[in-house]
Amino acid sequence: MDSINRRSFLGQLGLTAAGALGAGTLLDTACSGETAGSSGKKPNFVILFADDMGYGDWNRGGNPTIRTPHLNRMADEGVQMTQFYCANPVCSPSRSALLTGRNPIRTGVIQVFFPGNGRGMSLDEITLAEALKPLGYRSACIGKWHLGSTREYRPLRQGFDYYYGILYSNDMYNPDIWRNDERIEHPTDQTTLTRRYTGEAVSFIERSKDSPFLLYLPYTMPHVPLAASEEFLGSSRRGLYGDVIEEIDWSVGRILDTLDRLGLSENTLVLFTSDNGPWWHMKLHGGTAGLLRGAKGDTWEGGMREPMIARWSGTLPAGTVCMDVGSTLDFFPTCVKLAGAELPADRPIDGIDLMPTLQGRDSPTRTIYFYRGEHLNAVRHGKWKLHFRIYDHSGTPGYQRSVNWITPGQPLLFDLDQDPGERFDIAADNPAVVAELTEIAGSYSSQIERLGENRELIDWFVNEWPTAPRRGE
Repeated sequence: MDSINRRSFLGQLGLTAAGALGAGTLLDTACSGETAGSSGKKPNFVILFADDMGYGDWNRGGNPTIRTPHLNRMADEGVQMTQFYCANPVCSPSRSALLTGRNPIRTGVIQVFFPGNGRGMSLDEITLAEALKPLGYRSACIGKWHLGSTREYRPLRQGFDYYYGILYSNDMYNPDIWRNDERIEHPTDQTTLTRRYTGEAVSFIERSKDSPFLLYLPYTMPHVPLAASEEFLGSSRRGLYGDVIEEIDWSVGRILDTLDRLGLSENTLVLFTSDNGPWWHMKLHGGTAGLLRGAKGDTWEGGMREPMIARWSGTLPAGTVCMDVGSTLDFFPTCVKLAGAELPADRPIDGIDLMPTLQGRDSPTRTIYFYRGEHLNAVRHGKWKLHFRIYDHSGTPGYQRSVNWITPGQPLLFDLDQDPGERFDIAADNPAVVAELTEIAGSYSSQIERLGENRELIDWFVNEWPTAPRRGE
């Protein structure tokens, strides 16, 4: 596939954006009428990204003992999606997909990065921060990065203007807190992480209120080891896990209140979701997927269907429950279009503009591809989901144990409208549907193989990652 490098694309994007601003076309189209805030300015974007939070870990997901008044309020003031997916059931791949709009099998990030690997997401990928920068956006990543911890792969080299947080998961050795490229705390006091992330986020919003901004806040919690500040310890009937979720809920409330106080809510799209499902074998230190089958690391619904709330006062219909399908892959194209830019033309983008769906104007039939590592395990098209490879949780605990993956003699088919818990295989009764989804999966796999994007990184994960160094830096 012919392509231009990232620097060339961003330069062209800047020229395109400048032309659009002068001619009053692209920007006016993206930010007027049904998709505009009342201010007429370029909209701000706030992406709040929990780590390992399950579908059933908040009130509106059915949890009876975790209080989430601020997430509930966000849903009351915006749109709650009930069929929303992360793009991968583990940390690093899910993050690469959110920031690029591309399935991890394209970015090459098919497993988690460890400190000491010396690897990270390719610098040829175009992140949301980079796509927005030529349009005058300020950007901050505050929280868990996990797309490469060596200097060349950190947030400042991936388009962000400011970074504060830990560079990988909090169970990987002794995580440090970094501000930009300076390590400022070793080891990290994890009990105050959510509170400090929130303070940094509020300060960034206050500093950026007069210019368009992107705030990406990937929380460290509720990934294990769990930790909550003194104010929230013992606050929940769900134990420490509930305490952690209730503190994240508090954080969401602080950020929403800040936007309200500064008069930014009518010009800011706020998105909340999680990177993957709950870590089931952590028992009481893990969450719940509610009625869904499966958990973190697998491609059952519980591993990849997530809570999702979108708020944009005056633009999104308040108090709406949307039962259409969406994905974190959609964040990139949605924000880029709203900002008044064109999507990169030199690479496939898997996400779509989510605004018509959120506003109840249009909802296309979606196809979702469920990858784990280099394997396409399942595909969803419309209401149907077909599994080619499944995870058996009855075996040895551990979401990376290959012994638990099973290839059934025949693919398993589920009607997710009627059976979201994936309990009843109806493949034998629907051979035409099985054939159609098998063809869809085969066509996508062939395209991936033909394009061969980031093949070197994929091969590294497959062949060298299992024995690569995993040490703190």
